[in-house]
Amino acid sequence: MTRTFAPLTSAFAEAIIASDPLKDVAAMDAARLAIIDFLACAIAGARDRTTGLLADAVGADLPGEAILIGSARRTDPLAASVVNGYAGHVLDYDDVHASVRGHPTTVIVPALLALAAERAFSAEALVASYIVGLEAMARLGLSLGSKHYEKGFHATATLGTVGAAAAIAHLKRASAEETAVALGLAATQSSGLRLQFGKDAKPFHAGMAARSGLLSARLAAAGFGGASDFLDNSVGFHSVFAFGAERLSALTENWGSPWQIVAPGLTLKAYPCCTASHPVASLGIDLNREGLRAEAIARITFTYPSGADAALVVREPSNGIEARFSPEYVFAAALMDGALRLDHFDGQPVAPRLMALAKRAGRRHDQAAPRMSSDPQTRFVIVDIALADGSTIQRRFDGLPGLTNPTEKFRDATGRHPAFADIPSLVRTMHSAADLRKLLALLNQDAAQNLV
Repeated sequence: MTRTFAPLTSAFAEAIIASDPLKDVAAMDAARLAIIDFLACAIAGARDRTTGLLADAVGADLPGEAILIGSARRTDPLAASVVNGYAGHVLDYDDVHASVRGHPTTVIVPALLALAAERAFSAEALVASYIVGLEAMARLGLSLGSKHYEKGFHATATLGTVGAAAAIAHLKRASAEETAVALGLAATQSSGLRLQFGKDAKPFHAGMAARSGLLSARLAAAGFGGASDFLDNSVGFHSVFAFGAERLSALTENWGSPWQIVAPGLTLKAYPCCTASHPVASLGIDLNREGLRAEAIARITFTYPSGADAALVVREPSNGIEARFSPEYVFAAALMDGALRLDHFDGQPVAPRLMALAKRAGRRHDQAAPRMSSDPQTRFVIVDIALADGSTIQRRFDGLPGLTNPTEKFRDATGRHPAFADIPSLVRTMHSAADLRKLLALLNQDAAQNLV
């Protein structure tokens, strides 16, 4: 590849294929935890009614050897990547990354698992390529700036296509030229609008990004033509998606030093709802433990920095799926029930008792605070509660809550059934191709039938 013709794309492609995170213990350990967390979400998500609808619609009855997670079925790799990506995101319980401002693992890992149906590689290689795909996705997110998300794009989808293609190019040890074409083919399929939040189409973004990344890498390897300068062209990725806020030095500067999976690192979700609502969830649970009761509350006000509640598009949800994006509902459920469960966010109508409190909540923005960005220090929420007796309570949460160990989350998500019990320990130690085959076999079981 001629660097003088497309220097940014060349440098990005070369960074991807030259990456070697295998010796970075912190990165590999963080990646293994993230994969356990994703598999918990995907096995649970496999039981969702809409996952079955999607599987039927995309032709999961096609012949092939790619597994469907949480199902005994096998199918075509492209179909598997869509369904597994969807299953991992359908409950909105999967990890997030600040630099992406979205969900990387539920896009990248399904694409890599689908590739295992047609190419032999080791479990260790899968983990390493996942780290590289996440690095590419996160660096692209940092380079775009904040306007991409705020204008209405869902970064899980728009950046995920490129992240998945990067992971596959790294695993296949593609040339720089082939990688650049694959990234460009992925970029031309980048799509996904935040207007779909609260709808079945939102998790479909993850699935379609996984499929597009896999397909792009396949096409490039076959010699299919495409632009090899998606980062340099005057009508390229940034000119379309950055809205003038781009920071191109972020693409490769200090690549892997440290890896983005280490710093700022992933947030593994403690609650099955939109990440931006998690601070008020934690505050609500804390206040429940302190003995605050809903009947004592007259009014609730959430104060955010500008842009921090952009994903929280629902104020009065009608069902649990919409409620994932409503801090008013999330706080009410956390305060009144002292916990947030999957059944708080299913497709059933929201409970009137929870909405009675949620309707007493409102939002405001602190215009004097720095606008919310990929810097975690710009994220906070303040909860002010006016009580019926005239007194007030104020609580503040900075950053995001999260899990350091997803093992218990995995047990809960899989119904504690022994059929899946060995997966976390296997993922923590897997290295060989035989280990990966064992993991695929364990995942290729019917989650619904395995419930206790």
